[in-house]
Amino acid sequence: MKIALIGYGKMGKAIEAIALEKNKKAGKDIFEIVLKIDIDNRHLISTEELSQVDVAIEFTSPHTAIENIHWCFEADVPVVVGSTGWTKELSNIQQYAAENNKSFLFAPNYSIGVNIFFEINRQLAIIMNDYEDYNVDLLEIHHTEKIDAPSGTALFAALDIINRVKRKDQWRNYKSDNQGTLSIISERNRDVPGTHVVRYTSPIDDIEIKHVAHNRTGFAAGALLAAEWIIGKKGYYSMEDVLGFNQEEK
Repeated sequence: MKIALIGYGKMGKAIEAIALEKNKKAGKDIFEIVLKIDIDNRHLISTEELSQVDVAIEFTSPHTAIENIHWCFEADVPVVVGSTGWTKELSNIQQYAAENNKSFLFAPNYSIGVNIFFEINRQLAIIMNDYEDYNVDLLEIHHTEKIDAPSGTALFAALDIINRVKRKDQWRNYKSDNQGTLSIISERNRDVPGTHVVRYTSPIDDIEIKHVAHNRTGFAAGALLAAEWIIGKKGYYSMEDVLGFNQEEK
């Protein structure tokens, strides 16, 4: 499988390392990184270069993600996107992929553990909708180099709650006393890959679900899994599809 890494920062390098390790264990080249696009060689991204690959994995920035996605669409290359901070345009990209028979997979977080966390969060929100004595908020902690706040992971978890807990109709990235507001608290600490906590609190007791990443390996491994999965498929997908949580036909 020939891969383009669009974005060769910490995540791109982690994906490459896992691909090479899998090749070593298999005793053959299952994965081949044939194109690495970063800020220093961005001029190399083109339909001609992308036509060499089976799939592209995109981890860049909110400012370049949409353009990168469209380059992949133009080259008719499946693209797995991990960039966050641009998702106001997500529905437009999904619609374009569906209408034009393109292959697009987006997740705010590719860790299998985080996506299990997402699924538990959705199910818990459905249950807690009936228990109005509980207030809910989110805490997310990341490294100081994290550009966006709240994190894409926290934002998607928040939207999953808002869509299921009727007493919450908006989110804010600060502690709010408004009963209809879901507070997302963002902290930035050195060398923290990512921690996310959903907390339901009441005068009687608290319920909490938590995911703590120890390193970037889980994120990178999940992105590589998604890249394998999307080949041969058309339309837009998420990690819910990859892991079998979303059984509905698109």
